[in-house]
Amino acid sequence: MTWQGSRDSAGNLQPNTKFPDMKALADYVHSKGLKIGIYSSPGPTTCAAYEGSFGHEQQHASTYAKWGFDYLKYDWCSAGAIYKDSDMRPVYQKMGDALRSTGRPIVYSLCQYGRDEVWTWGAKVGGNLWRTTGDINDSWKSMEEIGFRQLEIAPFASVGHWHDPDMLEVGNGGMTDDEYRTHMGMWAMLRAPLLAGNDVRTMPDATKAILMNRDVIAIDQDRAGKPARLLKKDGDTEVWIRPLSDGANAVAFFNKGSQPANVSLQWSEIGGKPPKKGRDLWAGNDFKPSGTSYSVAVPVHGIVLLRLK
Repeated sequence: MTWQGSRDSAGNLQPNTKFPDMKALADYVHSKGLKIGIYSSPGPTTCAAYEGSFGHEQQHASTYAKWGFDYLKYDWCSAGAIYKDSDMRPVYQKMGDALRSTGRPIVYSLCQYGRDEVWTWGAKVGGNLWRTTGDINDSWKSMEEIGFRQLEIAPFASVGHWHDPDMLEVGNGGMTDDEYRTHMGMWAMLRAPLLAGNDVRTMPDATKAILMNRDVIAIDQDRAGKPARLLKKDGDTEVWIRPLSDGANAVAFFNKGSQPANVSLQWSEIGGKPPKKGRDLWAGNDFKPSGTSYSVAVPVHGIVLLRLK
């Protein structure tokens, strides 16, 4: 996020000495089969006091496209000193229009901490994702407070336009592996962008197993993009359900309590008959649902995530 240098005589922002050739950098990343993102602010400066895009929106958008960037995170930061919250929509629209005019598909990430009910207008200004909350930190308290508040706004997201409850803290050391599985599984149920916030160069196997679980990622990426909803709540436990594109359901059993909890689901609560197939996505086990209900032990601050067909 500290790539910016000074402007040339035409007002075009140049990278600093840490990033001497941005196009070469983008080309290198693309050669690895990856996409590359960049960071700016609608204010005069970014959060780290580097040059922002204020007054240079079209120039910046054209520059990002020329360099070959695929993603822009646009952080409110110093814009709060010159704009009111009620100005957010037209301010973000300006950059949205500028990005669209370049002809290059650039994913547009609105970072304004969920203020001004961004979920009601983010897609209209060209946003592909928008922060719904303040910054997360690597603790159960932070993740719990953010994650369990997201269901009420879930219906506002749609395919290509997603709520962003901030990055994943998985692997940063402040939570248990059970809590990290809850973090990852909840973000998948919420259709949230999965932005790894850890050092991917030094991941232990336990962290890799969480972040690279293909079954869980598939829930997040399901093409139907339908929202999850609360199926039932009992004390510190919650059960969420989310319909998937192939007719299956993702069902998440959460335990927010300080003791392990047994959580039950009556098949009548999801349509009556037992599903024909079941898979426990964290255990990696297939099972044959039977009887009239399903009961499972959920660890402290843990999750059990099922795919039922």
